[in-house]
Parts: sequence; structure tokens; C-alpha cells
Amino acid sequence: MELRIAVVRHAESTENATKHSGFYQDPRPWTGSAAHALSRDLVGLTPRGFRQCQWLRTVIGGLVGPCPYVYSSPYRRALDTVELALPGRGTEVTELLCEQHYGDATYMTKRQLFVTYPDTERDRQTRKHLWTPPGEGGESLAVGVMGRATAFVGSLDGAAPVVVAMTHHTAILALRSVLERRPVTELVQESRVRKTPNAGVLVYERRDGCFRQVDAAEPDC
Repeated sequence: MELRIAVVRHAESTENATKHSGFYQDPRPWTGSAAHALSRDLVGLTPRGFRQCQWLRTVIGGLVGPCPYVYSSPYRRALDTVELALPGRGTEVTELLCEQHYGDATYMTKRQLFVTYPDTERDRQTRKHLWTPPGEGGESLAVGVMGRATAFVGSLDGAAPVVVAMTHHTAILALRSVLERRPVTELVQESRVRKTPNAGVLVYERRDGCFRQVDAAEPDC
């Protein structure tokens, strides 16, 4: 084994649990920059998310071994998951594992988005991987997130032999595209049916320069 990497989606956050009744309001009460700061720095875990962290703590050693090197997105929900599921580990925080930056569209309902930025509707509805959210920092999955995922996987050469990457749904699509050598459009289509669940783990090994998935686990809570 040259490298083992566990890609983990953070545990359930308050945003996940209340998406249609809390953060997405029409009209949105925040500016785009304020909404992004809220998503990045303040959104924490639900009680269910805490239980998922407890589950992760019991299974992660069996999936990757006792002493993985941990990387994490700087978003609070990812850092909280690491702190609860992998306590006492040194963690390297990296922007490469961030969620897709939705720019001025952060927490906008689709109705408000398409009224405010009508030119974005076609890509958002039919070519989601190419959609670039409006405003400062907005990045597409196909370019921005894929670029970060490619850079992250490339950075693991010569690093620790066992790695945990704590990240987010859209970043996982990009990481899977890189690791599995599959078109991101195919993975986006699959995610419309079923996403990687909160606290879900996908484990890959690299042998002879190629990654293959060797294990997976998800919580029953």
C-alpha cells in the first residue's frame, strides 16, 4: 500500500437539518458575504451530528488505522467533527477541502437567485457543474472545486501514508472524480439520487499510482 485516504463528510449540521426552514429565506435577510461568513464560521452540528461523531470515533481506526494524519476544511462543521471524532490529533487545516464557494448566491432560494441573476438560470438548472455563482469568490464545481481537489490529492505525494480528509458534499464529488478517474458530471447525476451521507466515509488505497476504493461506512443514526 502506497497511500490510504479516508474521505469523510462532516457530521450533520444545523444547515443540513433546517435547509428548507431556516437558512434559506425568501427574501434572504443577509448579504452574500454575510451569508458566506455565517455558513463558514458559525454553522455547527446538531444533536444528531454529535451522535454521528461518536459513531465515527468508534469506526475510523478500523477503517484507516490508529494514527492517521488529519486534514480538514476550515468550516466550523468540519472542524467540530474532527474535534469530536478524532480527539487529540494534530489537524492540518486547508482551504483545498472547503465547500464550493457560492458567492453572492449563498443561502439564496432558487427563485430569488434567478430573479436577481437571470443569466445564471440555465447553468444552475441544467449544467450544475459549470454554474459559477455570482459575486466575489463564486466558483464552479468543474473548475474551482475540481482544481482544489486535484491540488489536494497531488499534495499527498510524499506525505503521511494514512490520511483522513474531513470535507463537504461538493468537495467530495470533486475528490471522487480525481480518485476514481470518473467524470464529475456522472457523479453529480448520481448525487441527485443519493449523496454521501453526513459522517459517511469512503476509503481509497493507491497502488502502482492508481487509487481504488477499498472500504466505506456510514452511520445508522
